[in-house]
Amino acid sequence: MTIKRERASRHTTAGSTHTADVSGNVTQSGTPVQNTQLERNMESRHLTMISLGGVIGTGLFLSSGYTIHQAGPLGAILAYLIGSVLVYCVMLSLGELSVAMPYAGSFHLYARRFIGPGTAFTIAILYWLNWAVALASEFTAAGLLMQRWFPHSPAWVWSALFILVVFTLNILSVRLYGESEFWFASIKVFAIIAFIVIGLLAIFGIIPIKGYSHAPLFSNYYRSGWFPNGILPVFSTLLTVVFAFSGTEVVGVAAGETKDPDKAIPKAVHTTVLRLAIFFIGSIAVMAALIPWKQSGVDTSPFVLVFQSIGMPFAGDVMNFVVLTAVLSAANSGLYVCSRMVWSLAKERMIPPVLAKTNFHGVPVFAVLISLAGGLLALLSSVVAASTVYLALVAVSGLSTLVVWMSVAVCHILFRRELKRSGTAVDSLAYRAPGYPAVPIIAIVMCLFALALVVADPSQRSTLLYMIPFVALCYGVYYLRERLTGGDNKPDDDVSATV
Repeated sequence: MTIKRERASRHTTAGSTHTADVSGNVTQSGTPVQNTQLERNMESRHLTMISLGGVIGTGLFLSSGYTIHQAGPLGAILAYLIGSVLVYCVMLSLGELSVAMPYAGSFHLYARRFIGPGTAFTIAILYWLNWAVALASEFTAAGLLMQRWFPHSPAWVWSALFILVVFTLNILSVRLYGESEFWFASIKVFAIIAFIVIGLLAIFGIIPIKGYSHAPLFSNYYRSGWFPNGILPVFSTLLTVVFAFSGTEVVGVAAGETKDPDKAIPKAVHTTVLRLAIFFIGSIAVMAALIPWKQSGVDTSPFVLVFQSIGMPFAGDVMNFVVLTAVLSAANSGLYVCSRMVWSLAKERMIPPVLAKTNFHGVPVFAVLISLAGGLLALLSSVVAASTVYLALVAVSGLSTLVVWMSVAVCHILFRRELKRSGTAVDSLAYRAPGYPAVPIIAIVMCLFALALVVADPSQRSTLLYMIPFVALCYGVYYLRERLTGGDNKPDDDVSATV
């Protein structure tokens, strides 16, 4: 058994010829699947910015002050450091899997290959639902943000306009999506870098800041003690931090549409995590130094507070624009991820195969339409059934990131075990995650710890009441369908052809 990178257009396994499309999909000779291929049109810079853009959202710009308020300055930095370690471990595991098997919608395909088809189906549905619900909230937020500049206009008009923009960016070509996400993410990155640089200048007294007659330096860190609320809030806010980092795994979804994945994916993994750590921890460090921790909260963006305190004109309008781009970026990524999950499920014949059809640009049109419809239905439920249906959707989707991350780490371990059983040298891999087996084990332990925090936190515990029955329902639907069809709906692809 030999590890093969899916670079070539044709390869042979088990004595029979297969044809592989650019996404790693394989069909038996004589039974080609037409108009279901994606195209590898995204470059390394797109992949890196897509991952950054998926993470840097409204949470950092609007509610990061909450973490400081709860855990204190040093506690908030410590929480983000711990979160960074978890993300790095998950991304290293995902990097190795994605280079060896660069499939669009990679998570559930790895789960099908190494864990089981029921788990694969459940993971795909959970992850799709997570981003569909996010789509609803992002479209709502975009409409409300525009009312700052146009207070007498209805928010739904702006929401409808942004829905049309995001749909257009996703339906034309994957390169247009990648390019738009590159520039959306660039605006956010520029704002964060400017914030950190200006904040450091204020911290050391190079530029004046309101409320200080001298350089503030880092007195806010220890004025009320290193951990003013104790050490426990560091762990209670850790769950918020973990969710703040969700979105980095989009690299795995985009792997099937990336040029030269064996070079682009490792680069994106390392640069993304490093930049996220710098951006998040750097921003938190500046906020904590300039804003007393008791004044940090969610009522006003800490970015706005800092910019206003140094006398920056139109600080509120500038940050409103930055947050608007963050919202559009998240919606853009959300529709992309949702559509690729639908496409991948259709290729696996877990849902009607017609949803895998693509246009002449390699875009899965029906998958995009279905995903947009799902986001709009979630948006509708937030209006007409906010306390019932929408609450349940939010609760179920809230833990999906942890489930996906844990499945990636488990698949990494099982992948290496299969290599060992087949007698294949690890050196034959185009990319090897450093620190194996510690990396996936640390990721699994930290994910389990985060789930334990959910159980321990009364405000989060209710999510399990929705999550557990929904997961059981997904497994039930899959195996009931298998029983009714007699297992006839087998996928066109031979995922194991790479191993």
